[in-house]
Amino acid sequence: MKEDFRRFLIGEEQRLKFKSIVENNKSRIVVNTSKGDNNNCSGSLHEVLHDNAVMNLIEDTKAAMEIRAYKAIETLLIMDDLFESAEIGTRHKYVGLVKSVKEAGGKAIVFSAKHVAGVELATTSIAAILRFPMPDLDDGFVT
Repeated sequence: MKEDFRRFLIGEEQRLKFKSIVENNKSRIVVNTSKGDNNNCSGSLHEVLHDNAVMNLIEDTKAAMEIRAYKAIETLLIMDDLFESAEIGTRHKYVGLVKSVKEAGGKAIVFSAKHVAGVELATTSIAAILRFPMPDLDDGFVT
């Protein structure tokens, strides 16, 4: 796939008569040299997104902010009713959030509304204990 993209990129620069895109943007082109399963892109993507060089390239983007936020979460506190939503998209959103936090080395604790701690958390449905401060993070971050 990497070679197919490279050939496409070179073909487009020639078709559009650009100066060498590859040569002029070497510092911005990321090549994943993972020897993992070529059919499993999620592991390769995880590797690329945890590379400091890549993070430096995308540091001002929303993706970088989200990645930093997931890395910042030490413990995610979440209500069980979010996983029981009538909307499938909502359930997938929170399952994905828990998965992202765990992949970034955090843990997730699911609270029941019937538990005393769950009653307190029910006002927001979700909260997090962070590893480090994130002053640029909006209060309503979850996307």
